[in-house]
Amino acid sequence: MKSDFLIALTQLAAERNLPRDIVLSAIEAALVSAFRKDSIATGQEISVKLDPGTGDVSVYLLKKVVDEVENDLLEITLEDAKKYQADIEVGDNVAYEKLPASAGRIAAQTAKQVVLQRLREAERELVYEEYADKEGEVYTVNVQRIDSKQVVCEMGRAEAILPLSEQIQSERYRVGQKIKVLLKSLERSVKGPELIISRADDALLKRLFEMEVPEIYNGSVEIKAIAREPGARSKVAVFASQEGVDPVGSCVGLRGIRIQNIVNELHGEKIDVVQWDENPIVFISQALSPSQVLRVDLVQDDLSATAVVPENTLSLAIGKEGQNARLAAKLTGWKVDIKSDVEVAGEEPLEPVTTTKVSKEKPVTPELTEAVEETSITEAKEAQEEETPVQDDGDEVVESTDVAETSDTEIVEDTVSTTKGSSEEKELIAAVAEASGEQEDTETEDESLEPVQSAAELSEEVWNIRKPSAPVDPGQLRFAEDIEELFKNGPAKRRGTRKRRPRTNKTARKK
Repeated sequence: MKSDFLIALTQLAAERNLPRDIVLSAIEAALVSAFRKDSIATGQEISVKLDPGTGDVSVYLLKKVVDEVENDLLEITLEDAKKYQADIEVGDNVAYEKLPASAGRIAAQTAKQVVLQRLREAERELVYEEYADKEGEVYTVNVQRIDSKQVVCEMGRAEAILPLSEQIQSERYRVGQKIKVLLKSLERSVKGPELIISRADDALLKRLFEMEVPEIYNGSVEIKAIAREPGARSKVAVFASQEGVDPVGSCVGLRGIRIQNIVNELHGEKIDVVQWDENPIVFISQALSPSQVLRVDLVQDDLSATAVVPENTLSLAIGKEGQNARLAAKLTGWKVDIKSDVEVAGEEPLEPVTTTKVSKEKPVTPELTEAVEETSITEAKEAQEEETPVQDDGDEVVESTDVAETSDTEIVEDTVSTTKGSSEEKELIAAVAEASGEQEDTETEDESLEPVQSAAELSEEVWNIRKPSAPVDPGQLRFAEDIEELFKNGPAKRRGTRKRRPRTNKTARKK
């Protein structure tokens, strides 16, 4: 049958989540401190042995074995020590007297405090050993307390601190909330091991990808670089080390289910997954996505690059407050300057890129403007020649102008002067037009005139109006007779058999 002491010892070890040997050694150290308070053993070394099975306590006075004794209470010669223990040597402690296992109230109070202190120290040491080699791992913690400069979270048997510098500024925490954090560092302090956790570190995003994407965990897909602005946007460059594996598709997942889990864990942080390439031109073009890149110029001396994008996607390439450009520069390690194709058009013409969509609208060039002006002048001249009549005496009304020898300005002036004309030419043109119009009207009247019969010569059939064979709707107006029939029948008959409502007293009063 187990003793009460053994039951209490086992229960205390279970509550503190400590090994039973550590709890037993803590109790022995507490008893030593308690018996030192006793007047019998004041100033002497004491040894306490505790039997966990029975709970019996044995207390002994100790002396140190020396060659020459200077203090009889603390030292003993080798010859005298061998009387108590045969295999004793100089420098060892020997138990030479047993004390009664009884202590007063003060000794018991001291033992209690020492037990609690030793148990706390043992807990701190176990916590430090548990998390000593776990830096960089992801843990799920509960928010326990929210302070002005930090958030205290419960992390197993320990308390973890989330400082303000490691928090996402857009997040708001509440007590009891479960969040995933990265164990960033572990330090010893007076209060025990101090666990520093983070929500804004780039390594947290990498570990979340390893947890959600099996291809990254087994090494088929490798994360080459990460650029992150916590809570706003992140860019991840991935590379497939195994042939036939789509790195971007593996990270995004079917219908975006994998990347969506990571976004939800980071409370809506936008994540761009791009493909890494050893060619910096291709890599910079990929890093500036979702914008389209026409050309990238590199300067190897200072690791700077100039990216040319279409005018309509310039704001998309730069991003909100330059966010997309900053992340692209951080991801690639190059200083990226973004310009539009319109801005660099005056500097040098852009070469056609096979992977770039060309705009369907043709730009307005000076050559095209000159061609349009020449076409307009030619058409005006031809119209003027057609409208100007030729005189009988052979004199030209309009002097011809040699187009090859005359400039565009002179042609326009001749056209304007010809269009206005002199007053005599206007009168001549009007007379010719009036004469031709009268001749056409005369011919038309001659063709239309025919002999007209008198009303008496007309047959009687003309005056007989046949009634239609099919019945005609009385409400439908087709001929003048229908109008006459309508007035004969009256509007009440046309409406059908609808009865008029009798006049009530209320209606009569209104009238």
